[in-house]
Amino acid sequence: MRRTALARRSGLFVVAVAAALAFVTGAGAVEPEPAAHRPSASSGLVGLIVEPSKLGSAAGMQPVYAFVLSARKSVDMTMYELADPTMEADLIADRRRGVEVRVILDTNRERSRNLSAFESLTAGGVKVVWADTDYEATHQKTITVDGTESLILTANLTSEYYTTTRDFGVFDTDAADVSAIEAVFDADFAHRPITPSNGADLVWSPGSETQMLTVIDGARHTLSIENEEMDDSAITNAIAAAAERGVKVEVTMTTDSSLDSDFDAIVRAGGHVHLYEDESSELYIHAKTTIADAGLSTQRVYVGSINFSSASTERNRELGIITTDPTIIEEIDRVVTDDYSNCSAATACEEYS
Repeated sequence: MRRTALARRSGLFVVAVAAALAFVTGAGAVEPEPAAHRPSASSGLVGLIVEPSKLGSAAGMQPVYAFVLSARKSVDMTMYELADPTMEADLIADRRRGVEVRVILDTNRERSRNLSAFESLTAGGVKVVWADTDYEATHQKTITVDGTESLILTANLTSEYYTTTRDFGVFDTDAADVSAIEAVFDADFAHRPITPSNGADLVWSPGSETQMLTVIDGARHTLSIENEEMDDSAITNAIAAAAERGVKVEVTMTTDSSLDSDFDAIVRAGGHVHLYEDESSELYIHAKTTIADAGLSTQRVYVGSINFSSASTERNRELGIITTDPTIIEEIDRVVTDDYSNCSAATACEEYS
């Protein structure tokens, strides 16, 4: 949710649509990503880009549009918010050339925002359903193409926020992951219960709190966090405990007075919290990522749709990943560190104390 309290091809591919790491520079024009940003082949992770893009919202989202338009057989999308005319047109274009397109949109919280997309996709022949109301929200943001590759996003497909909102995405071609994602999609599309498989490195909600805590509890030297929400007491306590045991804790978020008690606990324990203002800042922290021990043998990162709230970990449908790939960690950590370091009056950001 935005402004409220409330490449490729061999494994896991993280897309961060920022800077000129973008490997798609225009419709149909594809450039290879710089070799320096390619992870080891053994991990299957092959690249990184970040939202917002310095290229602008249209150019920055080209990798996502190109991914959807690359479909030959099928596109399956689960999306919390869809309000992007370009994406809607791409999905309809896929359907008109014979691709099977299925979409799940959240209804419990975002029905009004999603209604226009629901109606336009339905009119265009896309199979679109409202999400299962048994979940407090279907907050997952995932696209799977041809049953072989999935894009796992922290971002909603809401075009008005592309230029101002920090977000990441992950392309994943690991067979176990994609199979698990498709199995959950099939069940959620039909409103059938399912116990999701974690595949190689997936994190599913409901029930993600334990996995999220393993990243935080495993930190021995540094812990860098970006998130939008924080009211899960177990997670807040774990972050504070990390600071108390001497871990350098840096949290970057957007101002929200309802979270002050969580920020207080982290700061009292010795952690640091930098907060960007909501409406006055050029950057809104929507990403959900936790980096432990970047650059060290114990490093790992979580990235996905799951916020540090009890609803997100225990009652919503959500999806993320945890990986130890050094190149992916280095790039995500670079972005998060810059966001933390660039906090100043000039960027409408200040340290919480």
